[in-house]
Amino acid sequence: MTGLRYVYAVCRPFGAPLQAQLKGVAGDPPRLLSHHGLIAVVSHVPERDFAEEPLRRRLEDLDWLTETARAHQSVIDALTVVTTPLPLRLATVFRDDSGVRVMLEEREEDFRRTLDRLQGRVEWGVKVYVENGPETGAKPAPKPASGRDYLRQRRTRARAHEDLWQQTEEFANGLHSTLSRYAEDSRLHAPQNPALSGVSGRNVLNAAYLVPRDHSEEFVELVDRTKDQTKVDSPGIRVELTGPWAAYSFAGEEA
Repeated sequence: MTGLRYVYAVCRPFGAPLQAQLKGVAGDPPRLLSHHGLIAVVSHVPERDFAEEPLRRRLEDLDWLTETARAHQSVIDALTVVTTPLPLRLATVFRDDSGVRVMLEEREEDFRRTLDRLQGRVEWGVKVYVENGPETGAKPAPKPASGRDYLRQRRTRARAHEDLWQQTEEFANGLHSTLSRYAEDSRLHAPQNPALSGVSGRNVLNAAYLVPRDHSEEFVELVDRTKDQTKVDSPGIRVELTGPWAAYSFAGEEA
């Protein structure tokens, strides 16, 4: 099959097969390209979409970008089940197999060092949100009888939101400190924009944690206990856990 080579990840050789029906970007099944004891996971993609100029235009097409990202992630997820992949950034493309091998050779030392560090480890994401609206279960304020009452209610609401925000920041800092002690490494990412993420509430903590696969159960139980306790003690604060993922945040590649 002709076309460009799309590279999903680099990993060490592994014995378990990938899912039989797995499809990659543009519908082509991924295959393994071996070079000097490293494996590049690649598939064929059409030049009409992935050559330099059309790719630049395509990356501005949100629907196309979403579909491509999902296909990319499905391959990474399948790899994570059978090995420890080092995921490459979205739309890493080469002219042919030879170009992929040159890339592997040029970055061989870095790839081996990173794979050694990530071996047997996965990434967990933890986010903390503070709700923007009134707290769940709060009684609606009485209709203001005058302009002075209206301003007083506004000040009261503003103070309540400020107090909740401060409480959430303190909670998030404490949670991050605790989870970092359970993880081998951590990364603090910029808070998500709710207009882009579509998630309710303001994102206060957006963190990633590198955890040995064998210790993941303890890590998840700790986060779950925190989530349950938060629902009781602080209903305006929400904790979310995602993963396990390939270690994107620790691979040295931009997502």
